[in-house]
Amino acid sequence: MQSAPDRHEYPAHWEADVVLRDGGTARIRPITVDDAERLVSFYEQVSDESKYYRFFAPYPRLSAKDVHRFTHHDFVDRVGLAATIGGEFIATVRYDRIGAEGLPASAPADEAEVAFLVQDAHQGRGVASALLEHIAAVARERGIRRFAAEVLPANSKMIKVFTDAGYTQKRSFEDGVVRLEFDLEPTDRSLAVQYAREQRAEARSVQRLLMPGSVAVIGAGRTPGGVGRSVLGNIRDAGFTGGLYAVNRALPEEFKDLDGVPAYRSVRDIEGPVDLAVVAVPADHVPEVVTECGEHGVQGLVVISAGYAESGPEGRERQRELVRHARAYGMRIIGPNAFGIINTSDGVRLNASLAPEMPRPGRIGLFAQSGAIGIALLSRLHRRGGGVTGVTGVSTFVSSGNRADVSGNDVLQYWYDDPETDVVLMYLESIGNPRKFTRLARRTAAAKPLVVVQGARHGGAAPQGHAVRATRLPHATVSALLRQAGVIRVDTITELVDAGLLLARQPLPAGPRVAILGNSESLGLLTYDACLSEGLRPLAPLDLTTGATAEDFHAALSRVLADDACDAVVVTAIPAIGESSVGDAMLAEALRSAAAEVPGKPVLVVHVELGGLAEALSAAASTAPQAGSVEPGAAGGAHPFRPAERLPTAGAAAAPDDVGLIPAYPAAERAVRALGEAVKYAQWRRDAAEPGKVPEYEDIDEKGAAQLIDGLLARGQGLTLGTEETCELLGKYGIGVHRALPALSPDDAAAAADALGYPVALKATAPHLRHRADLGGVRLDLADEEQLRRAYAELTELFGKPQELRPVVQGMAPRGVDTVVRAVIDPAAGAVLSFGLAGAASQLLGDTAHRIVPVTDREATSLVRSIRTAPLLFGWRGSTPVDTPALEELLLRVSRLVDDHPEVVAVTLEPVVVAQHGVSVLGASVRLAPPPARDDLGPRTLPVY
Repeated sequence: MQSAPDRHEYPAHWEADVVLRDGGTARIRPITVDDAERLVSFYEQVSDESKYYRFFAPYPRLSAKDVHRFTHHDFVDRVGLAATIGGEFIATVRYDRIGAEGLPASAPADEAEVAFLVQDAHQGRGVASALLEHIAAVARERGIRRFAAEVLPANSKMIKVFTDAGYTQKRSFEDGVVRLEFDLEPTDRSLAVQYAREQRAEARSVQRLLMPGSVAVIGAGRTPGGVGRSVLGNIRDAGFTGGLYAVNRALPEEFKDLDGVPAYRSVRDIEGPVDLAVVAVPADHVPEVVTECGEHGVQGLVVISAGYAESGPEGRERQRELVRHARAYGMRIIGPNAFGIINTSDGVRLNASLAPEMPRPGRIGLFAQSGAIGIALLSRLHRRGGGVTGVTGVSTFVSSGNRADVSGNDVLQYWYDDPETDVVLMYLESIGNPRKFTRLARRTAAAKPLVVVQGARHGGAAPQGHAVRATRLPHATVSALLRQAGVIRVDTITELVDAGLLLARQPLPAGPRVAILGNSESLGLLTYDACLSEGLRPLAPLDLTTGATAEDFHAALSRVLADDACDAVVVTAIPAIGESSVGDAMLAEALRSAAAEVPGKPVLVVHVELGGLAEALSAAASTAPQAGSVEPGAAGGAHPFRPAERLPTAGAAAAPDDVGLIPAYPAAERAVRALGEAVKYAQWRRDAAEPGKVPEYEDIDEKGAAQLIDGLLARGQGLTLGTEETCELLGKYGIGVHRALPALSPDDAAAAADALGYPVALKATAPHLRHRADLGGVRLDLADEEQLRRAYAELTELFGKPQELRPVVQGMAPRGVDTVVRAVIDPAAGAVLSFGLAGAASQLLGDTAHRIVPVTDREATSLVRSIRTAPLLFGWRGSTPVDTPALEELLLRVSRLVDDHPEVVAVTLEPVVVAQHGVSVLGASVRLAPPPARDDLGPRTLPVY
């Protein structure tokens, strides 16, 4: 695309889609010689004032020389980027490298002048801010470290773009011009600004989909049935508050409506604006629909049509083209192959999905990549009787299908500050950007509970239609990292709903102490055992006997809630037989009133086939029957609180607020498991309020380590360091490694022992024997040469020649607990620090804990204590406690090493002997490689799947 003299080919990797402040999208790409006409047309649409601000003088039109200058770039010293919508320019930015005198220059000059021009119609949409992020990233890639910009004082909008970016800058005023200079190295503030802008833009883009003012269903058939007609009926029946239109190009001219909905042959024929289009036409016809929607100004699409990536390679390419096509018009897509979206807000009442009925309004946000799982979740949350009983409501629901564009990350951005959503439930089959998801999850979980179940976790590959980057981490590790970010990780849909019901209705527990009361001693004991299994601290169950009345339950619950010795209460209830049976509604009212009198602690009910109790517990207190209005023990006939057979409709009577309603569970294990997750989450919230810090160590030589790494990498793209190089690099971070000298003969072993000093250890380092003391390849505490030679003879007799064994001699370290410290950089999840005890038993049990790098001091402390075998470090069964503070410091130093130098892609310290005083690293390996790309540190971009 560039002429021959240009120094670099077209940098296609600079192309990106971005979300703007108002939720629309734009394409950012390099400007080339082919853009001359676009540039002239763009400039003609810019106001005279904006032109004056750009050129400091009246400049009505661009000369041929200007057009040539602004379209011919070498992509090194001169770079221009354009933001486009529909293929046309809406804004431009360029930089020119300059030297110390302010004249054009080439490398090694590291400063450039930068200038913007934004079409007036698109000012205020955050276009310039997005362009600044991208041109700064390009400049850093080309060795430019600083930008300079000259701005007229009256151009306050552009000055604000620069000053709000968060970079370290200097401002001066001379000759009537404001000169701004700023370093391009990202700072904590610039990243915070970038993340805040990203959140606002992506949340707004989802809000435009979930809160449209008007909806067109494209593909609504003339005859009942079919996907499009069904969705049209669902939107109409839900009482959508905005404009609704049916579109079908096969409609005869005389057709003016479908089931009372205005009907058109094309979206272009609709006179008013259309905010959202639901597309339900065959995949072959979707491109034409997208073009019509884009030209009509539609803001977003829900594509229910199938036949995309889930159908194979050809469908995957069709899906990518769909996304490119829609984004070119500034539209975002949910789908394709989507189940749809729901918003129960009174001001919207949108059911643009295949769900035949609108769920009850509530405080739970629900996301599912699978339509089938979405149906199951809606059904579980809203049906009465069977499974998780009781009723709670949904604020918004998104089923993303192939999630070619809008993903769980985008919806999390929306729910983060959505006042209508208190709890987030997500079913994920893949995570397209784990680093970003972890970052967003941590922020969301600090404000509201986030419960996740991940499907396809053992399948080894993402489901059809989901293009995601590969991770080398096992599922257990990914799960641990999500928990570190505050995610409540559960394994099944049932557990997802169980936890959601509790978190949506009850306060978080202040601790793990659980009171148990009820009218069944056996059920109380089962609950007690379940609490112990979940790591809770149950109090002795209080048995009220089977003759307990509603008043007895009320009094008992009031007492335990007022007791400072408990943090949560589980009420167990079984039906009684005969006239003394407690009425369901009376018992429910007794429990609700007691909980209301002493608020602040969660209350759960475990019931056994009490159909009416679960229903009554879920009813609003204001509509609950009064005592005496129900006949206790009534037999036959329809029970006034019997569960309904269908989902409640949108207009059904509902509790004004879910908060305070008591969730009921059909089994003690399910109730206690949900409570256990709430306890762990509450503890995480408390810990997150004081996250700790990444400590500084004066003896760390970061610059020296960088120089060493650069020199080593100059040898090749990736390499495992030798022993001396490993020790040198680790030494730069204050990590000492015990010397191990090779011993290819008994005489070599004796000489090595003399150099190190007795006592020594003799080890076989062959791959099949390394770190396997249980196989007999290690001899310890060899006090003299005689013992050493005898041990050498034993090893060679048992395992073969020295060349096969690769024996080494090492000085003895103080006795302690053998542990393993590892750090790896995963291409998807980022840098991960792992810790566990050494030995086959820990490996077989998978007893390893993980943390995302960088690790804080508090996280290092929790990492050491989070493995199941941690008691061995703290004096288990009378053993001597070891120096865990020294171990934590070692973990922090390794974390610093891989965080400071992403070229360090793997570190293994094994074994690390933790003694009563200090730690000894007896073995170490380090691998270097060019670091994987960090898309979480670059400019904002929409992913391309």
